Amino acid sequence: MAKGEFRRRRAESRRGGRPTGLSLIPWLLLGLGALSHLVSGNAPNPWIGGLGLLTFNSLYIAVVIRAFHPRTRETPFTWGLLIALGAVTFGLTIGYGESWLLLFPLLGLAVGAVTRRGRMLKLITIPLTAAVAGVTFAKASWDSFGVVYGTFISIMVTATILALDQTVDELRETREELARAAVEKERLRFSRDLHDLLGHTLSVIVVKSEAARRLAPRDLDAALAQITDIESVGRQALTEIREAVTGYREGSLTTELDRARDALSSAGIEPVVRQSGPPLEPQTEALLGWVVRESATNVVRHSGATRCEIEIGGSPERVRLTVTDNGTSAGATGASAIGGTSGSGLKGLHERLTAAGGTFTSGPLPQGGFRVTAELPVEAAEPEPADGGDHS
Repeated sequence: MAKGEFRRRRAESRRGGRPTGLSLIPWLLLGLGALSHLVSGNAPNPWIGGLGLLTFNSLYIAVVIRAFHPRTRETPFTWGLLIALGAVTFGLTIGYGESWLLLFPLLGLAVGAVTRRGRMLKLITIPLTAAVAGVTFAKASWDSFGVVYGTFISIMVTATILALDQTVDELRETREELARAAVEKERLRFSRDLHDLLGHTLSVIVVKSEAARRLAPRDLDAALAQITDIESVGRQALTEIREAVTGYREGSLTTELDRARDALSSAGIEPVVRQSGPPLEPQTEALLGWVVRESATNVVRHSGATRCEIEIGGSPERVRLTVTDNGTSAGATGASAIGGTSGSGLKGLHERLTAAGGTFTSGPLPQGGFRVTAELPVEAAEPEPADGGDHS
């Protein structure tokens, strides 16, 4: 079932207790005066009047029923029925006089149900009220001014109530759309976090397991140290996954740099970390932490590098993070520059940073190796002196 059809049926199923086409049908009792005029025998050509009254009722019911279905309300056929209803109403009131004037408020109800809001309501209401006033004053002088007022009020009140009802439906649909968008956003956040967390953690576990296997025959203590590290990494991963599920995880850039240094060292890659610049907001640190984690994981898993440099610096307004390795350029990520990224990790980083007002690029270097560059607003109150020391 198409989404639009599903929404339409769901909206119709929730209309209990709210205005429908049936809500306007009991107002046909206003036409009892015309019926009484026919039955009393005072009306000329009663068969013509009876047929006209039957036609009026049929057209009125058809118009108000169609007016409550969005797909039929503004169709040419509905407008044709409304025009025919207006013609029959004026014909009967002009031909039969004062007892039939209460058909005009019924016409007003039908007009308000169809037009509801917008230009057509303004274009129809004033000319129709003026025409009703002309016929009413000609047939009953000023004694029937209430008919003119009733016709005008019928149009405006019906249009206002039904327009508000339609607005409520639109607001409800908007709220449901926002709820669905929030769910999709949360799913995307969780999938990104899970990918980044498990990708990095499993890479570290694999590297340390390989190191333990190599060390076991000749240095059992060193192998046991690697196994202890594996246990620690696994426990930390469990904690981070729980935090990611609840949405409370805030990445620490310092922690991610330490983990990246440890993962690179375990893989036989020399880590060089340089950090300078102003203090960073927690959100900026968290985003840069994700970049460090994903980039270090890619270097360990794919690059075949022997050296990896992580540098953080920038100006008081923006901070820049670069991760550069000297491995094979195609192996670092399995993709070219960010425009052609095929992996979900770098693509997710690009989306995160772009949404935060930053930029993210990645690609091979002409002299060999691969570089990832991320820039973000600092949003820091006071910059602190640059620390150009080498933290490798």
